Amino acid sequence: MKILVTGGAGFIGSHLVRSLLADDATDTEVTVLDALTYAGNPANLRAVQDHPGLRFVQGDILDGARVDRLLAEHDAVVHLAAESHVDRSIASGRSFASTNVLGTQTLLEAAARVGTGTFVHVSTDEVYGSITTGSWPEEQPLSPNSPYAAAKAGSDLLALAYHRTHGLDVRITRCSNNYGSHQFPEKLIPLFITRLLDGGRVPLYGDGSQIRDWLHVEDHCRAIRLVLEGGRPGGIYNVGGGTELTNRELTGRLLDACGAGWDSVDHVADRKGHDLRYSVDSTKIREELGYQPIRSFDEGLAETVAWYRENRDWWAPALEAAA
Repeated sequence: MKILVTGGAGFIGSHLVRSLLADDATDTEVTVLDALTYAGNPANLRAVQDHPGLRFVQGDILDGARVDRLLAEHDAVVHLAAESHVDRSIASGRSFASTNVLGTQTLLEAAARVGTGTFVHVSTDEVYGSITTGSWPEEQPLSPNSPYAAAKAGSDLLALAYHRTHGLDVRITRCSNNYGSHQFPEKLIPLFITRLLDGGRVPLYGDGSQIRDWLHVEDHCRAIRLVLEGGRPGGIYNVGGGTELTNRELTGRLLDACGAGWDSVDHVADRKGHDLRYSVDSTKIREELGYQPIRSFDEGLAETVAWYRENRDWWAPALEAAA
C-alpha cells in the first residue's frame, strides 16, 4: 500500500511514519508531505531516512497542484498536518483557519477528484467542547470553544461532507491529549520538562483544576492504523488514553520527575475560554477494532522525561529556530 502522510515530520506524524515503516511484513510505501513549519523537524524521521519505502516532499497542503499529483500516486492518505497550539490560535486564528480548514478542503477536493481509496482525518477531542462529568460519544454535536478547536471542527465537517456528497472513504479519529518523545516544547508536558531540566520556571494556568485525558503517542498511532486498516467509511472514532489528571496533578508529577519543587511554578492568569475538562468515550473503537491503550501513564511519562533529558540536541535548536 502507498500511503501519503501529511504533517509526517511533526510529533504524531513522525511516530506514525516510523511505525508504518517498522513493519517488515508489509510492502508499505510512505510519502511524507510536510511544510516544515516551526513544529516540523526532519530530524524526527532520521531513524527511517534511509528506508527504501520512505519519500519526503516539502510542501504545503494548500498547494493544490502538488496535492493533486501526490494523491494520484497513493492508495490512502492519513491527514495530520495542522496548526494545533491553542495559545497560538488565541493570539491569531488566521493560520488555523487557513491550514486546518482550507488545507483540509484542498486535500479532500483532490482525493475526490483522483479517486483516493481511504482518507483518514486525524482530529481532536477539543471539537466537542468542555464536559463536566461523563464522556463525549462520537454522536455528540460539536461545540468548540477555541479558534483551534473551531478550525478542527470545521475540517471534520468538511471531511464528512465529502463522504456524503462524493462517496469519499473518509474516516475520522478524535484523540485526547498526546504526549511522548519528539513533541515540540510548546505543549504542557514538553514545555515543562525542558524548562525544568534547564532549572527554569513553568507557568500553571489559574488554579490548575483543568482536567485532561492523556494518551501516549504510540497508542494513538496504533489506533490510527486500526482505523486505516479496518475502520468504516464515514466512521468517527474517539481515541482516549484512560488517564485523567488535573493540570495541577500533572505538574506535580513533572516536578518530581525533573527533581524540582513547587517553588519552580508561576501561577499565571487563566487562558481565555479555557475548557475545564475533555473526556471521550472510546467504546466504539474498542468494540469495532479491538483498540486498547497499552502504555501506562507512569511508564510513558518517565520515558518521555528521560528522552528529553538525553536529547537536548534535538529540542534546544528547535526552540532557538522558533524564537
